[in-house]
Amino acid sequence: MDLKLKGRRALVTGSSAGLGEATVKLLAAEGAAVVVHGRDKDRAEKVADDIRTAGGTATTVLGDLSTDEGAANVARAATADGPVDILVNNAGFYRHLSWAQAGPDEWLDTYNVNVVSGVRMIQRLVPAMRERGWGRVVTIGGGLASQPMNTHPQYNATLAARHNLAVSLARDLKGTGVTSNVVSPGAILVEATKELVTNIGPARGWGNTWEEIRPNAVNSLIPNDQERFGEPDEIAAAVAYLCSDYAQYVSGATIRVDGGLIRSAF
Repeated sequence: MDLKLKGRRALVTGSSAGLGEATVKLLAAEGAAVVVHGRDKDRAEKVADDIRTAGGTATTVLGDLSTDEGAANVARAATADGPVDILVNNAGFYRHLSWAQAGPDEWLDTYNVNVVSGVRMIQRLVPAMRERGWGRVVTIGGGLASQPMNTHPQYNATLAARHNLAVSLARDLKGTGVTSNVVSPGAILVEATKELVTNIGPARGWGNTWEEIRPNAVNSLIPNDQERFGEPDEIAAAVAYLCSDYAQYVSGATIRVDGGLIRSAF
């Protein structure tokens, strides 16, 4: 299927690794000119080189979105070769902390990086989308937004905020030709996920090797209908659909890509 992304320009924040990397590569494969964003020059350039080697068009931009100045610099650099039509707010982080460990400063830092950073990019890039009458904003959320765990509460709360702001933005974009939607991943097998599960697996009796730990981790942490972790390309595919012309009638929606982990009909 041709997603009709040729001639579009896409910025995927946090795209030098993980879900962002998979997403920016798929958008490029679908014909979009992409901007790879990160804070590590070598990693960002490696992703861009991979895209160009595969026949795509890619540039890189480095910067910290947790400050106004950093976000402004990223937006300026991202639009240097043309306007950004697609913004995928993917950048974010979490620390695996308990309620006792996550103090107010941790909450503030996590909220700034995971929520306000996305707002900074929306406010800098979406006004021009409005003027052109076409645009896509896709926010990467997560199932913990609606079904939070007892751990890393500061992270759970920021996911809920990301979902909420995306829907609020969709209402504000009424009639503009610009859409705002959410892709909500389950547990996706990126390096950070594998590292966390491998570290905690032996103490929880899941086994000592990855082959032993993996199925037990799924059953214990993320029991889902597909009985596995998700793959980054499965998230990227949902994002690519929302960026296409085929999704013009999708507004303020959440597409869950979690194997059925979140057990809700709505």
